[in-house]
Amino acid sequence: MSKQAMLFLADESCDFAVIRALRASGYEVKAIAELCPGVSDEKVMQMSVEEGRILLTEDKDFGWFVFAGASGSASVIFIRFPMQARSSLPETVVSFVEQAGSKLPGSFAVLEPGRMRLTSIPRK
Repeated sequence: MSKQAMLFLADESCDFAVIRALRASGYEVKAIAELCPGVSDEKVMQMSVEEGRILLTEDKDFGWFVFAGASGSASVIFIRFPMQARSSLPETVVSFVEQAGSKLPGSFAVLEPGRMRLTSIPRK
C-alpha cells in the first residue's frame, strides 16, 4: 500500500512527535489538536470512518468503540508506550506502519515497546 493511499487521523491523545514523524516520512496525517481540539471521541471516530483514515490514539476508549460500539468503526493504531520508552515512539510507529502496510485497514493494532499486535475488526 502506498504512502499516499494510507491516510491517518491523530486523536488529541496522540503524541505530536508521532504526527511529525509520519508527516516527515510522507504520510498524510490530520491532527485533531490542529483541526478541532476538544471534540468528542464519538466525533473523532466518525471523522475517521467517513474519511477512511486510520486512527492514531493513546486513548483506550477507542477499543470499546471498535469492539462494542454500535456504529461503524475505523481502523485504529492504539499506542501504549510508557514514559521511559517514549524516545523511541516516533520511529517505532513509522516502522510499524511501513511493515504492516496493507494489513492496517480493517484492523485494530496495539503498539507497545517490543510488541505489535493486529486484530481484524469484526464487520457489523
